[in-house]
Amino acid sequence: MLISRPWMVALSFIVIAVLLWRLSRIGRRPSSYPPGPPTLPLIGNLHQIPSVNPHLQFQKWAETYGPVYTLMLGTKVAVVLSSDSAVKDLLDKRSAIYSGRPEMYMAQNIMSGGLRSLFMGNTPRWRAVRKLAHGVLNISVSRSYVPYQDLESKALLTGLLENPNDFFNHIRRYTTSLTTQMTFGYRTPTSDDPNLLEINTPIYYSFLNTFIAQTAVLLDFYPILRRLPEIFFPVIKRGRAYHEREKRLFMKHLMNARRQLRSGTAKPCCCIDLLQAQKEEGFSDEVACYLSGSLLQAGSETTAAILIGFFQAMLVFPEVAKAAQTEVDRVCGDRIPDLNDFPDMPYIRACMKESLRWMPATALGVPHAVAEDDTYLGYHIPKGAGVLLNVWGIQNDPHRHPDPRKYDPGRWAQDNQNSAQAAVNPDATKRDHFVFGAGRRLCQGIHIADRSLFLAMARTLWAFDLMRAIDPKSGKEIIPNVDNIQEGMFICPAPFAANIKPRNQERAMAVKNAWESMKGLLDDEMQWKKVPEGLKWRDYEPED
Repeated sequence: MLISRPWMVALSFIVIAVLLWRLSRIGRRPSSYPPGPPTLPLIGNLHQIPSVNPHLQFQKWAETYGPVYTLMLGTKVAVVLSSDSAVKDLLDKRSAIYSGRPEMYMAQNIMSGGLRSLFMGNTPRWRAVRKLAHGVLNISVSRSYVPYQDLESKALLTGLLENPNDFFNHIRRYTTSLTTQMTFGYRTPTSDDPNLLEINTPIYYSFLNTFIAQTAVLLDFYPILRRLPEIFFPVIKRGRAYHEREKRLFMKHLMNARRQLRSGTAKPCCCIDLLQAQKEEGFSDEVACYLSGSLLQAGSETTAAILIGFFQAMLVFPEVAKAAQTEVDRVCGDRIPDLNDFPDMPYIRACMKESLRWMPATALGVPHAVAEDDTYLGYHIPKGAGVLLNVWGIQNDPHRHPDPRKYDPGRWAQDNQNSAQAAVNPDATKRDHFVFGAGRRLCQGIHIADRSLFLAMARTLWAFDLMRAIDPKSGKEIIPNVDNIQEGMFICPAPFAANIKPRNQERAMAVKNAWESMKGLLDDEMQWKKVPEGLKWRDYEPED
């Protein structure tokens, strides 16, 4: 026994030395990885990611370390793609191995019960859900949603006419009511509608606050901490409570859609299509309610942020608004624009593209993950690494877009692609924006967003002058601060003042008359009596 003690002591030292060596490697960047900012032991680059405007720091790193760089985040690796060619080469051309998601313990396992398709890895379940999403969002099916877009854009005009100072809420109601109809088959008629408040306030912001909590970050980047008793991490209890509330909300709307389907009163919506597909595919109610609920959350907030950015741009760059109004007047005269005018309004389409570029709601996207070791530009990309699409950095690259913080629709003068066509253009330099992702994770409702943006922009500029507010003390115009951005899962301009007025009395009356004619299609609760089968409009979108 005495003889064996030296060996035991030596073995203990070896074990401790190995553990210390392994700990010392955490947070370090191997020389074979793409370059990146200097790291610290154990934490890597975590301490360098700011809590305010992180997208600006990611842009600076791209300027310093190039279009592909690496961040070491505790035990995890994040490869950041900051050029259109890198996105095309990896997320598009190598999508077979770049379509996964990094493990998101809090966001997916705890707060979503593993059911949120946005955060699912490239698994059989995700591929099945993706197939279902395509079935309810493809171009042919989504044409049945055009009456919703026509109705809600006219409701938006009415709100701007009656209470122009509340334009933030009018925009959010517009996008939320569109998505509640397309997802669950009901409208949110007013900004204080209970269904609107139920969706946007307790659920969304609880998710946001929990998701970004520092303890949640620790659990994501240091998995060993998950073995500790949960009493050390109250955020886990909050996350589970959030999941239960959210699931009840989504399930409530799914069950309502099921009752309407059985009674024959159902309106065209994703839920109805999912319930019909459920009979053949046999997936659970939980999968169905989370797929429809995820579509609701993603579609509403992204489009709202883009439109708020558009309103802000019209105030900061009034010459753009004037040019756009000249085109709308030339094409439409005294009638309200509709989707038939899409091919004839290249400047409005350019405003859509520039809005998506100038104020992208998804500044850093949702990270992909690589399924196996890979090599790119001579660098090693390790299996399991997160892959971030630096949307802000690409869309504000002065080499790609000179003077990038200038809102200039002229950039798109010769670009007649819609967002879906641009996203799959084999020439990476011809892609207009990256707001809706890339590769197999490309948003499948991209064409729906294009239509919603076009109607809102064209009709607002036809009916109203968007002017700067006047400071009551100085008497000078108030120019919104474009750098004042609200942060969260999506970025959006912080609240700003505007002076929104009808361009003339004739157009104000046209807005009132248009809404009165639409009200005839609604019941006393401002829900559809019967949705029109469709609106006649040019077949400007390819079916493929």
